[in-house]
Amino acid sequence: MKFLFIVQGEGRGHMTQAIAFASLLRSQGHELCGVVLGKSKRRAIPEFFSREIKSEIHLIESPNFETDQAEKRILIGKTIWKNLFKIRTFLKSLHQIDSLVNYHKPDVILNFYDLLGGLYNRIYSPKVEFWVIGHQYLALQSNFPFAPSKRFAKELFILNTKLTAWGADRILALSFKPTEALNPKIQIVPPLLRKELTLLKPSSRGFYLAYLVNPGYFTEIIKFAKSNSSFQIKAFWDKNGAKEVENPLPNLSFHRVNDKKFLEDMAACKGLVCTAGFESVCEAAFLGKPVMVIPVAGQYEQACNALDAEKHQIAIEGKNFDFSFFEKHIQRIHPNPAFFRLWCEEWPEILKKITETNPKTTLSIEFAGLDQNPLSFSPLS
Repeated sequence: MKFLFIVQGEGRGHMTQAIAFASLLRSQGHELCGVVLGKSKRRAIPEFFSREIKSEIHLIESPNFETDQAEKRILIGKTIWKNLFKIRTFLKSLHQIDSLVNYHKPDVILNFYDLLGGLYNRIYSPKVEFWVIGHQYLALQSNFPFAPSKRFAKELFILNTKLTAWGADRILALSFKPTEALNPKIQIVPPLLRKELTLLKPSSRGFYLAYLVNPGYFTEIIKFAKSNSSFQIKAFWDKNGAKEVENPLPNLSFHRVNDKKFLEDMAACKGLVCTAGFESVCEAAFLGKPVMVIPVAGQYEQACNALDAEKHQIAIEGKNFDFSFFEKHIQRIHPNPAFFRLWCEEWPEILKKITETNPKTTLSIEFAGLDQNPLSFSPLS
């Protein structure tokens, strides 16, 4: 089968998922004919994505979050208002996607949670299968742990999630652990992790690792490191124009996002402190590392992610980058890397069944690490 990816460019999570899925596809003889990547003025496209995706990348203007002046809090009102003024730009982006679809003629368009992906499928109705993948699609299940909502945050999150999957033939919901698909349109699947993780040997070299999805947390980490010189901290970010390595303090360094270096440091760290995304938490769980997540203020999705990670005892939630709080409560975290690895290793068999089965057919897989009963994947409407 021939695939065309549409990838949201906010953070590194969707990009690393796309890399992992592309590798899976090629291992089973499928083709990735191109990648549409939503770009952001606030972030540089990581070099590792261009190198590892091994397919032509087409950059488009896509809706992005707007932050406060400190580049920490997400401002939903400003985000909606600014993106409304870019409608003509986004219509041009939709036309670019359509041109690529007509040129490549893929069998499947796979959308990694980009809003324009869902809008394209609804408006242009391409004669190809449209699949979506992401942790966010668990929110369409009745047992998803929603955080307390203010100013319609929950409703906006659900609306955005549904729009990204508008008219989807397959909805693939990435989950920390295998669970029953309560929504008949959803298929529960493992996290998408890169094969490089399997080559790493976890150790503990006495430092904490941090990942910043928004560069505004820079000052917060510096403030802590100044007052706590006994804590060794390595932080990664993708701030536009940042140097490869910056050393503001003897016990603190900032690094441009580098896929191999980040994973190597994760394997060697005492624990990971990061904003409440999905991908980095899964990588840490695979390596058996404790995690503390700090939901980005104003980003409701991350507040829900934190609850989900705590529910599975993979991470604890913190209010800020307070590494001493993390160290004090680190015993509350009970990662089970053996179980997590078994779940992630189901992907080759799942992909084989997905690509060989009609989207409207119920899929069942057996997960030996759970029990002998099949996990039912409900049909899509």
